Amino acid sequence: MTRHLPRRQLRFYMTATAPCPYLPGRTERKVFANLPFSDGAWVNDELTQAGFRRSQNIAYRPACDACNACVSVRIPLDRFVFGRSDRRIVRRNADLVRHFVEAEATTEQFDLLRRYLRARHPVGGMSDMGWLDYVAMVEDTAVRTHLVEYRLPSPDDGPGRLMGVALTDVLGDGLSMVYSFFEPEAEKRSLGVFCILDHVRQAGALGLPHVYLGYWVEGSRSMDYKARFRPLEALTRRGWEPLG
Repeated sequence: MTRHLPRRQLRFYMTATAPCPYLPGRTERKVFANLPFSDGAWVNDELTQAGFRRSQNIAYRPACDACNACVSVRIPLDRFVFGRSDRRIVRRNADLVRHFVEAEATTEQFDLLRRYLRARHPVGGMSDMGWLDYVAMVEDTAVRTHLVEYRLPSPDDGPGRLMGVALTDVLGDGLSMVYSFFEPEAEKRSLGVFCILDHVRQAGALGLPHVYLGYWVEGSRSMDYKARFRPLEALTRRGWEPLG
């Protein structure tokens, strides 16, 4: 079988040093490359499996001089079993209706994102995101991607109240959750965890073996939730291994 080769060689760049958004008192640098339009989907597959994350048409990964706290993690579906608390969260959100939509931004999604950021991440790189920034985040890409909307059923013929949104890439070996946000006032629903569990179900239905969660940072409160999904695989120098 002939291996697919990109039509042009990727060029990688380094960012300047900046304060770390996860661990106070530390700094970060990233290595990044622009995803090509002609081979973007395939290159995104390869780079995600190598620990990169996608933002619009850029793939990046941490490249800090004296720190390796950011660990790329994914859920292996062949070993993942829904626990008691997982099943409870799924039942709690059984009234939500899942909608797959094209990667096109709407003001309804943006309003939900703003409420989510004000409640959960009032200080950070996305806290001042404007409408055009959101449009670019969703639409500026050439990879296989889509949005998943979670809505309450409508009493009439309307679409129903929007409760959560996930921007998701479809890879050759799994689903990559690029970014998700949800109604911050519905804390009892555990919508962030539910969204991941639902993507496990989606990947299983598609016959895909993994759900990529991005980076887990030990000691970062905003990343703690990822460690609850066990077993979890982490990318090490020896390849993907169970996270101990």
